[in-house]
Amino acid sequence: MGTDNTIKILLVDDEVKFLKAVSERLSIKGFDVTTADNGDDAVAAAKKGGFDVAVVDLQMPGMDGTEVLKILKQNHKFIEIIMLTGHATVDSAVECTKLGAFKYLEKPYDFDKLVESLQEAYEARMKKKFERHEKKMAAIQQLSMHQSPLGLLKALARLDDGQK
Repeated sequence: MGTDNTIKILLVDDEVKFLKAVSERLSIKGFDVTTADNGDDAVAAAKKGGFDVAVVDLQMPGMDGTEVLKILKQNHKFIEIIMLTGHATVDSAVECTKLGAFKYLEKPYDFDKLVESLQEAYEARMKKKFERHEKKMAAIQQLSMHQSPLGLLKALARLDDGQK
């Protein structure tokens, strides 16, 4: 486990040599990297994870990158996802973007560009989380003006449950 300011990466690719090489290079750069060589393992790792950014290979046997992208975006509100592919097409880029991919990079990848993309994705994630926090704080402030202490606690509980 890294410190709080370490960017937690989930790296998903069925090419194990590639996975190991990229993981080692990112770790040297100070990222906290977890790897998965298939979609099912990626989804399972994400459940345990608390990842900031996932880098997902588009074409994998079994569950492909598009499916991994869909599941991660559904289950982990603030995760940012960078798609990596050796078989880039306009259609797949458009589909991944529609599904919420942060960026779409081609293999052979440029390591510095990947690092830059990871940092940009992390900043976007933090901004979204901060904006959500701001909205929640504004809602709490609004509630506190019109509620008794007990009413405020009940309203806060509803806010935490995602209810209005």
